[in-house]
Amino acid sequence: MADTVSVIPTSVLRNLSDKLYEKRKNAALEVEGIVKQLASSGDHEKISAVINSLTTEFTYSPQANHRKGGLIGLAAATVGLTYEAAQYLEQIVPPVLKSFSDQDNRVRYYACEALYNIAKVVRGDFIIFFNQIFDALCKLSTDSDANVQSAAHLLDRLVKDIVTESDQFSIEEFIPLLRERMNVLNPYVRQFLVGWITVLDSVPDIDMLGFLPDFLDGLFNMLSDSSHEIRQQADSALSEFLQEIKNSPSVDYCRMAKILVQRAASPDEFTRLTAITWIYEFVKLGGDQLVPYYADILGAILPCISDKEEKIRVVARETNEELRAIKVDPAEAYNMGAILSIARRQLGSEWEATRIEALHWISALLNRHRTEVLSFLNDIFDTLLKALSDSSDEALNLILLTSSELSDLRKLLKQSLVNAAGKDLFVSLYASWCHSTMAIISLCLLAQTYQHASAVIQSLVEEDINVKFLVQLDKLIRLLETPIFAYLRLQLLEPGRYIWLLKALYGLLMLLPQQSAAFKILQTRLKTVPSYSFNGDQLNRASSGNPHSQILHHSGSQITEDGDINQENGNLQNGINFASRLQQFEQMQQQHRMSQVQSRNSSTSL
Repeated sequence: MADTVSVIPTSVLRNLSDKLYEKRKNAALEVEGIVKQLASSGDHEKISAVINSLTTEFTYSPQANHRKGGLIGLAAATVGLTYEAAQYLEQIVPPVLKSFSDQDNRVRYYACEALYNIAKVVRGDFIIFFNQIFDALCKLSTDSDANVQSAAHLLDRLVKDIVTESDQFSIEEFIPLLRERMNVLNPYVRQFLVGWITVLDSVPDIDMLGFLPDFLDGLFNMLSDSSHEIRQQADSALSEFLQEIKNSPSVDYCRMAKILVQRAASPDEFTRLTAITWIYEFVKLGGDQLVPYYADILGAILPCISDKEEKIRVVARETNEELRAIKVDPAEAYNMGAILSIARRQLGSEWEATRIEALHWISALLNRHRTEVLSFLNDIFDTLLKALSDSSDEALNLILLTSSELSDLRKLLKQSLVNAAGKDLFVSLYASWCHSTMAIISLCLLAQTYQHASAVIQSLVEEDINVKFLVQLDKLIRLLETPIFAYLRLQLLEPGRYIWLLKALYGLLMLLPQQSAAFKILQTRLKTVPSYSFNGDQLNRASSGNPHSQILHHSGSQITEDGDINQENGNLQNGINFASRLQQFEQMQQQHRMSQVQSRNSSTSL
């Protein structure tokens, strides 16, 4: 203390610890002037003595006013040192940071003020203490005193400015600290962290995207915060990162895919939607890189297809289609067993839509990698057998349409109009299939009873065309593009012969929303139909429902060239009374509509 007294008058030291702020402030100004003179004369020993005294005798004092004076004194000394302050930061900054956790509110406030003034002087040289300062500010963001929080916010903004203009900031050293804090639940800390992530990401020389896997889960965790503002900030940060990913040539999709798969199962609706949206973009952008994670991704997508939230269902379906469209060699880290295991597990889902898509996957894999899939037959056979007893009419319909084991059955159905066994099969299936509009249309297209398909479509009423119907119609349109319906597409080369097929397909087109993907697929297909083989009489007869188009002979039977037997004698074709079948279908649909009305009325009365 004696050395300090020889440099700083006793009266100044006394006023520096006075209870009145004005006296402490004036004393600090005198300290600033004294240190400035010492710096100009190059007396570093005395400067160190002054700083040491301010630290030990004041900032570490048990008296609050002494601590306040020490803090304002250290800031004043830094201002006096100006350009030489950097070499004394190791002495000046630690005691100020220690004061951030002082039990006295006013001491914490003055610590923020002191560090703010120190930072203004040294700017970029301040960066060496960044991690300690960040940690201290993170804690102060939850301070109970409003004035301390306000002072901390001002300091935080200044530190952000310094970091954005510095070329010495080390993102590699900072990320572990950020990752450690990301799972804190306090809303003020969360706002503080998102603010820093956003600022650092805006700096061109800082590659935050490269470290995104380290804090991505924390950002997703914030999407379910009770505060709307925090959810909005986290969503905004995630949206910005997703845009950067789309524009980046090199992204670590795999590390982030693990996080997204987990978040897609979140109980929070907004988190699930965001996660499934990210997965959709990842599948589109980094398909091949994600091959080792296909099973995990599929396991996340399939349950979301039956989500209660429509937006999630829509994105999940699009993601599922993108993933299934990617053709990969099983030898290339394609875990067939894991994918089939996921599909098998989802066949046991309580949700029909999920079970249907699981069947689609098994069917698609059979078509592409038959040998590999059959090697797992023992694992999936029992589950597939159970699927045959599925109460869902669509599940049965899908098995009929896609299962390779039922190819002979499909061939027999195609002969329904000319073969007794085919007719019996068609009539037998009709009784079960007529519970579902889309199942019966699929059956008619498969059996080539195109005029009846058109009649079924024309019989639909407003109540029939609901979301479930449109979803099933979307699937049927996509199935029409598969090898199973190749014969049907080839028949479109002769629209004059298959006029009822054309009318049925146009009927389906008219039921689809114009902006839907299925509409565009079917419209594109119908545009390829050659127009040269049309004639006015055929179109007029089809429009009027007149079945008497040009007659061919097939095994002694008369068949119209649009695939239907001549419908003389009460709409009988190969012994199939289609008028009676249509009546059966309409009655069944009416029963379902009445049942739905009764169910709604019962729910309302409860």
